[in-house]
Amino acid sequence: MLSETLWRANEDLGRACLEHPFVRRLGDGTLPAARFAGYIAQDAFFLRVFAKAYALALARSEDAESSAALRELLEGVLQEIEMHRGYAAELGIDLECVEPTPACRAYTDFLMRTAWHGSAAETMAAMTPCMRLYAFLGAVLAREFQPPHPYQRWIETYASPEFEALAQRLEALLNRTATDTPAVRDCYRYAMQCERDFFTDASEATP
Repeated sequence: MLSETLWRANEDLGRACLEHPFVRRLGDGTLPAARFAGYIAQDAFFLRVFAKAYALALARSEDAESSAALRELLEGVLQEIEMHRGYAAELGIDLECVEPTPACRAYTDFLMRTAWHGSAAETMAAMTPCMRLYAFLGAVLAREFQPPHPYQRWIETYASPEFEALAQRLEALLNRTATDTPAVRDCYRYAMQCERDFFTDASEATP
């Protein structure tokens, strides 16, 4: 399967994200609350753009099966946005006043550019890494953490069977839509690099 081939080809970046100091401190519960709040603010900004990319892909979809999958995936990210709104209320973050970090802006600009101007295959390749990476991170961190834990809800969300099902749904769409081309590989790789850079900027972001 193409999705498995691409994930294996980018496993170095997946591991780099897992071993990133931000992720390790989130996983062991030592991440300062202010850093988590800054990350949530940035991630909420990102997710709104991610939802737009799904909506653009849905508008450009030409078959019923792809349209159904994209509607389900869009609903999933909208639920994720609601979770972030809950975090924002708890942490006192005004999500309407978030200024994206350079890494967040680079990632969201890439997603929108690809969704507007790229092929359906390139769009799926640009979006799949986020879902697969977070399912991967959630699964690993869930095996490691010990409650009580300040970020237990975050870990359990991305370790959940429901999130894994959404990641697999997007991978199935990638497999149906795309072939193994340099453009598809480049989109997937760049998105993974953006994920790593996002965590680096989140290490310093404040809401």
